[in-house]
Amino acid sequence: MSQEIHFQTTPEEIAHSFDEAPPAADVSGYAFEDWITFVIFWIMTGCVFLQFFTRYVLNDSYAWTEEIATNCLIAVVFLGSVMCVRVSRHIQVDVLYHYLPPVMARGAAIFVDLVRIGFFVYACWLMWRYVEIVAHERMVTVDLPRNIVFYSVMAGFVLMLIRSIQVFIANQRRGYSVLEKPEEFQKVEG
Repeated sequence: MSQEIHFQTTPEEIAHSFDEAPPAADVSGYAFEDWITFVIFWIMTGCVFLQFFTRYVLNDSYAWTEEIATNCLIAVVFLGSVMCVRVSRHIQVDVLYHYLPPVMARGAAIFVDLVRIGFFVYACWLMWRYVEIVAHERMVTVDLPRNIVFYSVMAGFVLMLIRSIQVFIANQRRGYSVLEKPEEFQKVEG
């Protein structure tokens, strides 16, 4: 049973902690799709706030805000998934790799990378077919084409495919993947 340990801190120590310079922001780990996702997220947030404000403060809600926020959420999910593919942060089970001989673990990791690439190729193809079928639909409350949403999903899948190929190449050059050596991918904050 662990026990919490508390240290006394003086007001002077707390005051001096504000004298330290803040660490420099490092945005080098973000790609262009992350910034697009960030903008769409804030558009969605603005729509949700506007919906809340018009419904509960003005008692006269704008119907279009819900549809736009929902469509933005779809874009945020699929474009945000690109970052997860790029930094290998999707849900994965790596316990088996600790018990396999290194050669078998490497082969399994390569197989997983290839299956992921194949899945994204298939998802891109399916999304392309789906967009062709519903290309002329319009949004319900706003007179905009619905394929804006579908193309954002398609872009997400295409970018996930590209990023998964990049991850595969990086894993081949490195000689291991996050499945084999997850400790090598842990970012140490300091």
